[in-house]
Amino acid sequence: MTATDKALEHRRKKLKFRAWHRGIKEMDLILGKYADEHLARMSSAEMDIFSHLLKQADDELYTWVSGAKPVPEEFDNDIMKTLKSFQMIPPDFTKID
Repeated sequence: MTATDKALEHRRKKLKFRAWHRGIKEMDLILGKYADEHLARMSSAEMDIFSHLLKQADDELYTWVSGAKPVPEEFDNDIMKTLKSFQMIPPDFTKID
């Protein structure tokens, strides 16, 4: 593993920690599970965008992700689009017998 690979892996771990340790449990679950599924494939530039999102207040971020408020232009990017469409609950669990 190269020094660059190690640095990227360290950065991914830090971002994952920040995603799972927010302030509002709902955002822990949304951002943490999103990070678990997407961080490994993110480029450095995508991690920059995700890091910028993680710096936003939970209550604001939640309104954007949930669709209660429009996403500000500054945050209207591919990461936000995938975050908004991200399903936390696997389809198998949505069916109640």
